[in-house]
Amino acid sequence: MYESFYKFKRAPFSTVPDPGLLFLSPQHQRALSLLEYAILARAGFCVVTGAVGAGKTTLVRRLLQKIERDLEIGLVSNTTCESFEELMQWILLAFNLEYRGKQKVELYDTFVAFLIEQYKKGRPVTLIIDEAQNLAPALLEQLRMLSNLNTEKGQLLQTILIGQPNLWDLLRRPELEQFAQRISYDYFLGPMESSDLTGQYIRHRLGAVGGDQGLFGEETYDMIWRATSGVPRLINLVCDTALVYGYAEQLGRIDCRIVEQVLKDKEMSFSVVGGTAPPSDEAALLPNTDAKKPLRTRPPLVRSTIERAMLKLSDAK
Repeated sequence: MYESFYKFKRAPFSTVPDPGLLFLSPQHQRALSLLEYAILARAGFCVVTGAVGAGKTTLVRRLLQKIERDLEIGLVSNTTCESFEELMQWILLAFNLEYRGKQKVELYDTFVAFLIEQYKKGRPVTLIIDEAQNLAPALLEQLRMLSNLNTEKGQLLQTILIGQPNLWDLLRRPELEQFAQRISYDYFLGPMESSDLTGQYIRHRLGAVGGDQGLFGEETYDMIWRATSGVPRLINLVCDTALVYGYAEQLGRIDCRIVEQVLKDKEMSFSVVGGTAPPSDEAALLPNTDAKKPLRTRPPLVRSTIERAMLKLSDAK
């Protein structure tokens, strides 16, 4: 609706993951570098977690665009599995292997044969599981058992888990201690850490679709950052709605009045947004050498980001 008015090639703040619009904040760049290095080093298990809407899925899609084609990579996004048999079906599908009509042992045998074949061809196999927090502990343990296929000659299978912060709650459970011990690298992807980064994010997205990078006034950046706690998906929601409001008034610039109106209108419709406090940068990229300590917890934000923003606006008045 507003794309032609603002001369956009496409909507700049769509909530659909689009690697072409990915803004590499320092955190996102570190996470991407970690994933690339983990694949290069053939680390057995790598874990990347982040708050809802932090850009994890978009990051994975950018990774898939960047990696070399001499790898075999399968991406599993459907993790609401009730059994290991169902999970194996999704894994085989991710690698374009036949899974229909096969029982558990046959599914396992098909995958093992594939791993051995690729190993002989010199084509490393990496399994990426998105939304891994949905996996039951028993399924995570089965994934660990798959890693037993790796031999002293090399890694037949590498596994990367991407998930929300509660994935750590699973990994800290006593029955998954052996799994935790095999995690080579882990990283937590937090929200934008400042209004300046939020402004860079907004300008990047506008420029990526051919728009005016100064469409949102600089004075709006802090308001948007505080209202969204720097979560990219929420920034997109606020900015997209602001563009609709701007188009309705035929405005050539989005100012604080428009953003404030968006926040007021969203106040009643936004559900409580769960998030996590970003961790310190130290040790974020270090190998996980002690499985009993590094599975750190992060406190949830129990208040709606929009609610906090409106309280601050009220106090300012």
